[in-house]
Amino acid sequence: MTNIPNPRTQYTTEDFPKQYQEPPALQNKMSPLPDCGETSYTGSGRLKGRKALVTGGDSGIGRAAAIAYAREGADVAINYLPVEQPDAEEVKKLIEAEGRKAILIPGDLSDESFCKELVEKANSELGGLDLLALVAGKQQAVESIMDLSTEQLEKTFQVNVYSLYWTVKAALPHLSEGATIITTTSVEGFDPNPILLDYAATKFAIIGFTKALSKQLAEKGIRVNSVAPGPIWTALQISGGQPQENIPEFGKGTPETPLGRAGQPVELASTYVFLASTDSSYVTGQIYGITGGMPTA
Repeated sequence: MTNIPNPRTQYTTEDFPKQYQEPPALQNKMSPLPDCGETSYTGSGRLKGRKALVTGGDSGIGRAAAIAYAREGADVAINYLPVEQPDAEEVKKLIEAEGRKAILIPGDLSDESFCKELVEKANSELGGLDLLALVAGKQQAVESIMDLSTEQLEKTFQVNVYSLYWTVKAALPHLSEGATIITTTSVEGFDPNPILLDYAATKFAIIGFTKALSKQLAEKGIRVNSVAPGPIWTALQISGGQPQENIPEFGKGTPETPLGRAGQPVELASTYVFLASTDSSYVTGQIYGITGGMPTA
C-alpha cells in the first residue's frame, strides 16, 4: 500500500503558543517557525531562465514562492520592509545556494514612487522581468468598525490594493508576451471575518482587479491569476493579524478549516510555480483557493 500522508496531520497540528511581535514581525523569531520550503521544496527546472519579482518575499507565502522560483531555475528579486532585513538575508542565501541571482530591495509599498523604483531596480539588476508575484499584504484585526482608524484603513488599501496598480503600471513596459502576473487575495475575499473589515474588503478588491486585468492583458499574451490562501501560519498572524486568544487554535478553532489545521506557506509554493510556468498556459483570470477546505464560492 502506498504511504500517502494524511493531509490533516501532514504538518503540525499542535496548538501554537501565544506570541506577539510589533508589526511587521520577523519570521525567524516565531515559534514554531513556518515551513516555507527551506528544506522541503524540490524544484525541477520549470522556470529556468525566468526573472521574478516577489513582494513580501522575506517571510511567509512570499518567501515560499521566492524559494520555489529559485529552485525552479529563476533569478529572484524580493521586496520587504527595511526592518525585515534579517529574514530577507536568509532568503538571499537560499536563492544563491541554488546558483541563482538574488536581489534585495527593501521599501514601503504604500509609497507610489517606491513601487516605481522597485520595478526599475528589479528589471535592471535581474536583466529583465517576466514574472510578478505580488504577495505582500497588511492585516490588523479590529473588533469594531468604530475602532477602525482612517490611518489604518488608508494604509491597508495602499499596501494591499493601490500597490498592485502602481507596480503593474511600472512593470508593463518591461513585460513581453509570455509574462505572468500573480496576485494574492484570500479566503477573506469570499467569507470575511468581521474583525478584518478593512483587510477583507481589500482582498475582495484584488479579485476584481485580477479578473479585469487578465482580460485587459490577454491580447498582449500576458496572463494574470490569483492565489487565495486560507489561514496560513505566517508572521502576519502573530503581529496583530489575529487576536492573541485565537493564536493557539489558529486554523482549527477561529477560523476553523475542514482539514482541522492551519496551512504552511510551502503548501502554496507549487501553485505559485504552476501559475508562473507554461504548465498553466491556458489559465488566466482565475482564483486558486488553498484554504484547507474553507469555501471560495
